[in-house]
Amino acid sequence: MTHNFLAAAQFLTRVPIRLRTAPDLAAAVPWFPVVGALIGAAVGLVAAGLTEVVPASVAAAVAIIVGLLITGAFHEDGLADTADALGGMTPERRREILKDSRHGSYGVAAMCTTLVLRIICVASLGPAAAFAGLVTAHTLGRGAAVAAMVTGRPGPHEGLGADYTRVLSPRSAAVGVLAALAIGALVSGWWVGPLAFAVALGAAAVIRLAHRAFGGISGDLLGAVEQVGECLVLIVVSGLALHHQPWWA
Repeated sequence: MTHNFLAAAQFLTRVPIRLRTAPDLAAAVPWFPVVGALIGAAVGLVAAGLTEVVPASVAAAVAIIVGLLITGAFHEDGLADTADALGGMTPERRREILKDSRHGSYGVAAMCTTLVLRIICVASLGPAAAFAGLVTAHTLGRGAAVAAMVTGRPGPHEGLGADYTRVLSPRSAAVGVLAALAIGALVSGWWVGPLAFAVALGAAAVIRLAHRAFGGISGDLLGAVEQVGECLVLIVVSGLALHHQPWWA
């Protein structure tokens, strides 16, 4: 159990973790939302703590940067690759672009858009709502990616994302999704209902796009699922926080 958690943390972050044996990433997948919760907690603590000493916009920007440093912009890279590939005229051409590690104008625009959106959303929140929103965003975003691995069709190309959709069992995926919902409920209370609904809609839209534009799910498309989910959570939280506070605040 500990080994699988560490394998998930090693895969999703740039934290230097050494494992004694080779990781079984399929077994580590259910731990992705737990790792996401820890990343969100770190980012949320930075956002909440800095609002006491600097303007909210500065605190939000620094917090999002901390998140990028922890993850190495892992999911942002997937979103950018997906956006670039959508410029292709055929599924074959799109999959070819998807394999290119370089980012074009579409990819850079998509990545910058999500960064700006997240900073603005976090800057609009008080310390408690920012912490709850960031933890839930990182948790549900990765939970949505886990769900996409079993609900999406494997892409016709090689890669970890397509491999996961082939070997991950529905039971393991369900454990990951339930963990994401449980953590979200613990942190945000009843907010988890509308937040999970928004994330589910976003994930369904990206999965449909993946099927039609690329022929199936790949690792980059899973990154796009996570990023769309993360942004949607923060958008909805910014609306909820206008009239409500987290249950524990």
